[in-house]
Amino acid sequence: MSKILVIAEHADGKLNAGVAKVLAAATQIGGEVDIAVFAVDGAAVAAQAAKLAGVAKVLTINNAVNDHPLAATLAPQIAELAGKGYTHVLFPGTTFGKDVAPRTAAKLGVPQISDVMAVHSATSFDRPVYAGNAIVTVEAPAGTLVATVRLASFNAVAETGSAAVEAATVAGAAPAHTRFVKLEAQKSARPDLQSAAKVVSGGRALGSSENFKVIFDFADKIGAGVGASRAAVDSGYVPNDMQVGQTGKIIAPSLYFAIGISGAIQHLAGIKDAKVIVAINKDADAPIFEVADIGLVGDLFTVVPELQSKM
Repeated sequence: MSKILVIAEHADGKLNAGVAKVLAAATQIGGEVDIAVFAVDGAAVAAQAAKLAGVAKVLTINNAVNDHPLAATLAPQIAELAGKGYTHVLFPGTTFGKDVAPRTAAKLGVPQISDVMAVHSATSFDRPVYAGNAIVTVEAPAGTLVATVRLASFNAVAETGSAAVEAATVAGAAPAHTRFVKLEAQKSARPDLQSAAKVVSGGRALGSSENFKVIFDFADKIGAGVGASRAAVDSGYVPNDMQVGQTGKIIAPSLYFAIGISGAIQHLAGIKDAKVIVAINKDADAPIFEVADIGLVGDLFTVVPELQSKM
């Protein structure tokens, strides 16, 4: 029987919503599922994780070196914990997971499977290749399996659990070659881009960072997260943590607005799992209209304010 370890991503005492989606993948693999919370004091995060359906127990690894989630610090601890009989170590396919998972796999001396989007068995999975244009089925070799889970491909489990919370101890020491300097993060009252039910994204057609106010105002009106195309990010209109696409964040909102976005293949790869796609572009031949459920040809600076006024 599989014994699965899910690594909890968290910040400011709050469990990342993506962990509930990783649990969905773990449930499909089958077996006993534990969640590990690495923190200085992980009690609050562990209490949230314990409510997720399908969790056998939550392990808290409290250590002063876990004050900041450095991959160089976390990977050795995770590898040691995984060595206590776990067959699978799963991470959310976020920046955090993509940073820590490879180091963990290297510490364990095992291969890693990235962006798991479907589970066939405990050792067989689907993952995207070629910017999402093809799906391959991979068979994992015997031994501990390390994988990141594509959050856009799974629905979050319900908060109906009541798992036990236990303390665990592993060796943890600050690495000599890596140290935390500072964290620069965008603070926003808007929904998190990767977990938002509604997302509004703007492209290069906005023309400037000042003009992006049109996107922000519309998103605030409908309570949506805000994203951007790579072209908009490369042009300096918005920070790169807002980028949606193959080289940015892969999302699966219920409603996605692509405003002033032509629809490059890299961007489409990041939104393919959105339930409803609405495209607004003045170019009637823009590729985005080929995947849009609703398309509106027009000048975004006229259309978006008018649409907003009707809400």
